[in-house]
Amino acid sequence: MAAAGVSRRTFFRYFASKEDVVVQFLADMGSGIRAELAARPIEEQPSVALRHAVWVSVASCTDHADKALRVVQLILRIPALRARFVERQAQWRDDLAAELARRLELDPDTDLYPQLAAGIALTAFDAVLLDAVGSRSQAPNRKAGVVHATSPR
Repeated sequence: MAAAGVSRRTFFRYFASKEDVVVQFLADMGSGIRAELAARPIEEQPSVALRHAVWVSVASCTDHADKALRVVQLILRIPALRARFVERQAQWRDDLAAELARRLELDPDTDLYPQLAAGIALTAFDAVLLDAVGSRSQAPNRKAGVVHATSPR
């Protein structure tokens, strides 16, 4: 922290933990996914809107694909980072479910569909991350897999 020119106290005003520093790189994607979902046409099928929202966030990593790959590898390799990322994703799921419920005029407390659909979309997101790390490919080249995995059957 001293090398960055900030005190420990100032540092932890911006980040709740050391894990959050690393996870923050991907954590902002959650709000981006929700914003993309909210911006989709209301008449669009939920699966199509979710697929687009997730893909836009994944594709946003193209400007810094090498950095994104290194951060994802770090998060997936270190248990404390992975745990913090899973916590963040739980919040993403709740946020996406709330947006889906709003779009579909459903009660998120009594209808499971928004939670299930959000969970499926984030499972596809996880699969893309794992595939990118496993194959050392860049996520943007994996669009066909995302589209196929999230398409209604």
